[in-house]
Amino acid sequence: MQEQTWQHNHRRRRCKTASLLGVTLGLVAGMAFSAQAKTHDVQMTAVETDIVIDGGGEKYAAWTFNGQFPGPVVRVTEGDTINFTLTNPATNKNPHAMDFHAAEIDFLKNYRAVNAGESISFTFVAKKPGVFFYHCGAPPMIQHVARGMFGAIIVDPKDAKVWPKADREYVLVQSEYYKNPNDVQAMFDRKYDGIMFNGGIFKYHPFVTGGGKLDAKPGERVRIYFVNAGPNEFSSFHPIGEIWDNVYESGNPANNLKGVQTYVVGPGSAATFDVVVESAGAYPLVTHSLTGALRGAIAVLLAGPDAKPAPLMPMVPWELPTSKTETTPPPGH
Repeated sequence: MQEQTWQHNHRRRRCKTASLLGVTLGLVAGMAFSAQAKTHDVQMTAVETDIVIDGGGEKYAAWTFNGQFPGPVVRVTEGDTINFTLTNPATNKNPHAMDFHAAEIDFLKNYRAVNAGESISFTFVAKKPGVFFYHCGAPPMIQHVARGMFGAIIVDPKDAKVWPKADREYVLVQSEYYKNPNDVQAMFDRKYDGIMFNGGIFKYHPFVTGGGKLDAKPGERVRIYFVNAGPNEFSSFHPIGEIWDNVYESGNPANNLKGVQTYVVGPGSAATFDVVVESAGAYPLVTHSLTGALRGAIAVLLAGPDAKPAPLMPMVPWELPTSKTETTPPPGH
C-alpha cells in the first residue's frame, strides 16, 4: 500500500514538473518574440502638389502623402508597433485623414479627418503579415484616393522561413487616372482616362517614350507586392510570357496558391506575387482587363544578366525629384 502511494505521488510530481516546464518554455518564447518586436515612429504630411504622370510631361494636381504618388512604402515586421502621425499643413485647402488596412483599431477615433493646420496621432500593432493598402478617408473618399492619397504597408512575417526567399522585390500600386481631378461625378461614373502603376501612365514600359522598366536576372525569384488602390476598377494581374509561381492573397504566406496564370485583386485589396523568370527577355506585367492595360497599366519586367539592384519603387526620368525611400527599412537592412 505504501509502495502504491509513493508511486502515485511520484507520478503527480513528474506531471506537475513537466507542466511547469512547458509554461516556462512558453513564457521564454513569448519574451523572446516580444524582445524582437520593434516600435516605429512613422510621420506623414499631407501635400497638395502637382506631379508628372507620363513621359509627355502631363501634370496632375495631386493630393499626396509626403509629396509622393503613391505615398512612401511603410515596412515593418509582424508584431511591431507603429506610432503614426499625420500632419495637415495650414497651407493646404482640404481636410485629410489616414486609414491603414493593416491596423485593427477604432475607426471613428483614429481615422477621422483633420483640417488644415491640424495633426492626428494613433498607435497600432501590425498583428498579421501581408501587404496592405493605406489611404486617406476624408470625404469624398473617392476623390482623395483618385487624386493620390494612398500607398502600401508591408508587414513581413516574423518567421522569414515561412516562404521562399526573394532575390528581388518590387511594389506596384494600381490606380485610376481621372484627367479632371475636380470631377467627382466622373469618378462615381467610372469614367477614368487611364490606369496607372505607381502613379504613372506606362511608367515602366521601356518601349514608350520616357518609360522605365523593372529589372531582373534570369533565374531570380522576383516578388511583387501588389496593391489595388482603385478607387473603382478591379485588376486581373497577369505576367505575359510567364506563370505566377506563387500568389499570396493579401500577401499572407498562409494564403499560398501555386501555378496561377491570372489573379484578380479588387479595389482596396492586395496580394503578393512570386515569379521565377527562367530566361532573358521582356515579360510585361499587366492587368488583363485590357481597357486598363492599353490605357497605361503595363509594367515590363526586363530580364537580363546585367540587371542591377533596384529600389522597391524605381523612379523614372520624368518624375519630379521626390524621395522614394521607405519610411522604415526592410528587416536585416
